Amino acid sequence: MRYCSNPFPMKKATSLVLLVFTFLLLISSTGKPAVRVNYLAFYSSRVQDFRAEQEKLIATIKSVKTVSPGNSAAIRKQIHETRLSLRKIEFWLRYFEPIAFRKINGPLPVEWETEVFEKFEAPYRREGSGLTLAEMHLDEEVVDIDTLLSYISTSLSTTEVFIADSITKNLHRQQHFFLANRLHLLNLASIYTTGFDCPDTTRVIPELRVIMEGTSTIYDAYEKDFPSYPLVSAYKTLYREAIRFIKEQPQSISDFDHFTFICDYVNPLYALNAGMITDYNVRSASFVDYSLNREARSIFDKALYRVQNRKGVFIGV
Repeated sequence: MRYCSNPFPMKKATSLVLLVFTFLLLISSTGKPAVRVNYLAFYSSRVQDFRAEQEKLIATIKSVKTVSPGNSAAIRKQIHETRLSLRKIEFWLRYFEPIAFRKINGPLPVEWETEVFEKFEAPYRREGSGLTLAEMHLDEEVVDIDTLLSYISTSLSTTEVFIADSITKNLHRQQHFFLANRLHLLNLASIYTTGFDCPDTTRVIPELRVIMEGTSTIYDAYEKDFPSYPLVSAYKTLYREAIRFIKEQPQSISDFDHFTFICDYVNPLYALNAGMITDYNVRSASFVDYSLNREARSIFDKALYRVQNRKGVFIGV
């Protein structure tokens, strides 16, 4: 009886098995991101804090049968507290799901004509809900409780989007952080200093302070879990100086030194963040992230924004 000879001697076979096992282990370890416990927990706790404030607001609204100047102050106060809780997590929310965010602190319900089909289609109403619209409704002649509840209930239910696995999985990688930070810096130079989404202009600068300080705590939480991809020291120093500048500024939006804030703080911070995006080779699966030119080092650069071709793809990607 003939036997086939073993093409692999015992030692070679053992080495081959170990090699295959090591290769599979390497694939499994690199295929899944490391679990970032502290950063994820911090994110979850902040989102839950916002949920709790929304629930308090709903309870406050339900506690009155009709809104009058005498009892609207309590509702308005809780709206302001809820807004501050939101401002501490906008760094993430506006980046992760900007469409869903419209239902939390959405745009004003203004009708706009479409650019392409304006001759054939009626003007459309921008979809929105949440805190800004609720506060604006308080200033109307007739305040409807059901309308207020609808605005806040929609906001509360939409918050569930941000605790879904499809969102929180991004927190296990560093890629999202610098792209979200880029959006944050652009917002500092625009909506956060203009009162676009803040109906009470006396609260624009106070909320700006909360946004800056809240984002600073996000920076700290991020660096604990991602020490290999930290914010450069120059960025952290300048950001602290920006917070100090805001604290020393008047609370009135008309007296706030927008020019100095944007030119001396926001723009240099944007340049430093853009450098980190390049140095850390930050990539994204979303084409939306490529609407901004990663080579631009200034928010005043004419090449900062990319245009789209007819297929909706950003040119230069």
